[in-house]
Amino acid sequence: MIDYRSCWVSAGACGYGEFGRNVNDANVAGVSRLWKKGTGCGGCYQVRCKAPNVCSDDGVNIVVTDYGEGDHTDFILSPRAYGRMARPNCAPELYKYGVVEVEYKRIPCRYAGYNIVFKVKEHSKYPDYLAVVLLYQAGQYDVTAVDIWQVCSFLPPIHTYLVLEL
Repeated sequence: MIDYRSCWVSAGACGYGEFGRNVNDANVAGVSRLWKKGTGCGGCYQVRCKAPNVCSDDGVNIVVTDYGEGDHTDFILSPRAYGRMARPNCAPELYKYGVVEVEYKRIPCRYAGYNIVFKVKEHSKYPDYLAVVLLYQAGQYDVTAVDIWQVCSFLPPIHTYLVLEL
């Protein structure tokens, strides 16, 4: 099931900030079961609703940008993404449903001109603290760990959701 009315934070637990609201033309979602302690951040899914007269065959391709729990739902879609599951001119009718049954599958993420971007977070403090978030992670697989080698020393990262802290 899917909901667009639940608390939609859209930028929280994955550490994306404003990027989490706007990536993928704002076709984004919060998830609970697919969260996987943060490694689900950045995952791409094709989501199709199952209301026969209202929903399109193609559905919408979304990017996971947050953790969220709804009314027994797998996804909490942004309002924009929710409306894009509808057939042409049927979005107002779909919005009336609020919560709908869906089917979904994992798909490769595609970002024109990007394969992966490592963004150093603003609260990093040289030389003792480095926080990095992965953006534009292309492909279909989750990044579960990142090792960083500093000349003549190795520091294993501490994984806090998608933000990697050293």
